[in-house]
Amino acid sequence: MAANRRLRLRLEACDTPHAVDLPRQGIVPPSRPSFGTDARLLDELTTLVARAAAAILAIAPAALAPRTKLDQSPVTAADEAAQAVIVDGLARLMPGVPVVAEEAARRPEVLPSSFVLVDPLDGTREFIAGRPEFTVNVALIVDRTPILGVIAGPALGRIWRGCVGTGAERLMFIPGQPPQAVDPTAIRVRRAPSHGFVAVLSRSHFDAQTDALLDRLPIVERTHLGSSAKFCLIAEASADIYPRLSPTSEWDIAAGHAVLTAAGGTVLTPGGEPISFGRPPEFRVPAFVAWGDGEAARHHRFE
Repeated sequence: MAANRRLRLRLEACDTPHAVDLPRQGIVPPSRPSFGTDARLLDELTTLVARAAAAILAIAPAALAPRTKLDQSPVTAADEAAQAVIVDGLARLMPGVPVVAEEAARRPEVLPSSFVLVDPLDGTREFIAGRPEFTVNVALIVDRTPILGVIAGPALGRIWRGCVGTGAERLMFIPGQPPQAVDPTAIRVRRAPSHGFVAVLSRSHFDAQTDALLDRLPIVERTHLGSSAKFCLIAEASADIYPRLSPTSEWDIAAGHAVLTAAGGTVLTPGGEPISFGRPPEFRVPAFVAWGDGEAARHHRFE
């Protein structure tokens, strides 16, 4: 409990993120209480996600050893390597703060107000198929809401990160020893274009309900991707809406939720309500719609 109290105090206000020359730390306002040592959380999490991204790229295709889990989703040695890097790093950065990770053998049954959600390799199907859109995701949840998120696209050479209430940015990801995140660019959502919306959609889980929802909107372009990169396209003003009316897991969307919200967007239930995170044991999200333009979100309700 004390660890969560210190963490919450530290994140009452997030600093505008800066470039990270990994593994150097970034900048935190001196008035913000520290968590543990004088760790600089956003930059440290960026370092951690970059290392996990590098661990994925270091595994040769012949060594992936893909298999199918009980829920029929795939997992590989790369998922497990990335998760090991992240979980070990989080234990050092935020001792005592629970971590809910996709590939964990056991997950907490009761959670405090602050915890971390991890998807070490989102888009495993695309990764196995050789597509570049897979991502690494870490999000900090406070009071059931993602407030900080970091997403890496290892094969895309990008890292996106954001702190709600402060802003979001995109960085270049350069694998190596050590990996680097450089050339930060502030990102911000756009107003919904008057001529129609660009929709980003799931490649592997697109369903008839979502298709019917799109038929009710002025959609001029559809792009299918297999990971949280969809949130990032909206956050950087390349798309306008990402609907998903089939269930997904909290770790699939938490980091994207934080990055998009930090960039000025919103993620809501189809009926326009906030999404609550930290619901064990399944950690499921029944449906959501991610928007860039909050005004457009207010004008469209789907329940």
